[in-house]
Amino acid sequence: MDSPVKYARSGEAHIAYRVFGEGPRDIVLIPGSLSHVEMLWRTRSNQHLLKRLTAFARVIVFDKRGQGLSDRVAEHTLEERIADMRAVMDAAGSERATIYGWSEGGPMCVMFAASYPSRTTALVLYGSFGSRKTGPFEVTWPDRQFVAELEAHWGEGVLWRLNMPSQANDQAALEWGGRWERASASPASIVALMNANHEIDVDHLLATVRVPTLILHRVGDQIVPVAAGRYLAEHIPGAKYVELQGVDHSVVDIETQDVIADEIEEFITGERHHLVEPDRMVATVMFTDIVRSTEHAAELGDARWRELLADHYTILRKELAAFRGHEINTWGDGLVATFDGPARAIRCARAMHERLRPLGLKIRIGLHTGECELKGNDVSGLAVNIAARVAALAGSDEVMVSSTVKDLVAGSGLQFCERGAHTLKGVPGEWRLFAVQ
Repeated sequence: MDSPVKYARSGEAHIAYRVFGEGPRDIVLIPGSLSHVEMLWRTRSNQHLLKRLTAFARVIVFDKRGQGLSDRVAEHTLEERIADMRAVMDAAGSERATIYGWSEGGPMCVMFAASYPSRTTALVLYGSFGSRKTGPFEVTWPDRQFVAELEAHWGEGVLWRLNMPSQANDQAALEWGGRWERASASPASIVALMNANHEIDVDHLLATVRVPTLILHRVGDQIVPVAAGRYLAEHIPGAKYVELQGVDHSVVDIETQDVIADEIEEFITGERHHLVEPDRMVATVMFTDIVRSTEHAAELGDARWRELLADHYTILRKELAAFRGHEINTWGDGLVATFDGPARAIRCARAMHERLRPLGLKIRIGLHTGECELKGNDVSGLAVNIAARVAALAGSDEVMVSSTVKDLVAGSGLQFCERGAHTLKGVPGEWRLFAVQ
């Protein structure tokens, strides 16, 4: 799912965008308060969404002005954002498209659909609202305490923790969220953006939307209450409304992305092709993660850190090729891969450690062997979750494996040191873990 970053000219601003797939119809994705057209679409969840959507459409993504790789202009009114969206569609050669926006991206989609129905095939809104000043989503802004916390802790995953309460204690996720925040906006610009977002009000346009509309909202959303989604459905003529389970505002799990993709596919094509039972196989799953990545990034600066990160991925991929590993995707500052043999996976992990040392980088690696579900080029299931938890418990420059892996490589000559029994988050029972010597 790779695609070059391009730029569309909108007035004096340059808007960064990417195009994925070559489907027969177009879908334009409008993110919420933060975006980065490179980082945002590297996450496992969003990679999965792209794979699902590109099965039946060409997908266009972009950074709104003031965010990510687009020009960091000071002014970003809703009218200017609409003009940016038109500029991106023109640059991408898109005459008409389904517009899918989530959170703060939703009002922008509503205005575009109402203003340019000839260019809008359908409208899809997730976790969104019409106004933050009136109706079911009335809030007081700016809240001085929140603004002070935002500025003081920007780049530490403060918005990630707020948007994904289910991951509030996941240190690896928070570190990635912090990097995403730093790459997307500065402390001053995010406060200005939040102030501008509070002024958005498209409630008066809802009744004028005349394109097919699908609205999705989580029942337990703690950022945008479900009442806001119900209000949209009641006031947009003929809108289809679907409620999902969960408390996170953002979508970081593949299961929910599948539900969203299913609903979008059926809504705009009339069919749903994701009903086939996934294939299953036994594989050894590997998770890698850079130790002290946040400190490295701060010490080196963004440009040098990006170069080092790219070199790190090059090395990992060379070792995967040498040991017949299969890269699934990247996550945070590491990657997920599968192997058809656990001994080969261990030897690959040790080789990765050796090759990365000259760069001054150390990684933690976790391995588990079990049955996985195959969904296209992706894998999921309990075995994947266990491997991720094992990796999180690995020490610096350590390869940690489950007892399943250790038992399967008996007679290989590999040596292990027991690390005791552990309770893995979200995984039943206790698991004995071992470090490769």
